[in-house]
Amino acid sequence: MANEHLQPRSSPIAVGESAPDFTLTDQNKGEWSLAEHVKKGDVVLCFYPLAFTSVCSTEMRCVSDDFSKWSGKGSTVVGVSCDSFAANKAWAEKEGYKHTLLSDIHRSVCKAYGLYWPELNVANRGTVVIGKDASGKGKVKFVQARQPGNAMKWEDVLAMV
Repeated sequence: MANEHLQPRSSPIAVGESAPDFTLTDQNKGEWSLAEHVKKGDVVLCFYPLAFTSVCSTEMRCVSDDFSKWSGKGSTVVGVSCDSFAANKAWAEKEGYKHTLLSDIHRSVCKAYGLYWPELNVANRGTVVIGKDASGKGKVKFVQARQPGNAMKWEDVLAMV
């Protein structure tokens, strides 16, 4: 994927900022573009460190279980990690996830959103809600970066979309 235009940042992206556009590979080896999905409604990016781990599994299970609530609000929810598409696919199949998992294998997206965990060379845990600005481009509506081991309170995110 061509994400060379993305610039790393040292702190999490903030509410009101333009959302860096990107294209990543999903668990089925398809291309997934933020710009295309933001046209349809809010996009919720759920950054997680590693597939097949306990807190990540809990968070993604919550997203999958509430899939109809998200889609009922016209929102798209995706998981984003530095795992390969193959690891994400195996994990999604094992757990029965209904939503898309994106592979940020080159770490360009998690770095551009300020959600990179350098000690482990993976994405940090965080959630970013992106809506459309007046020009139709992505604008950050909500951000929450969390310490490892701390799961998202999904009712807070659902209230933002």
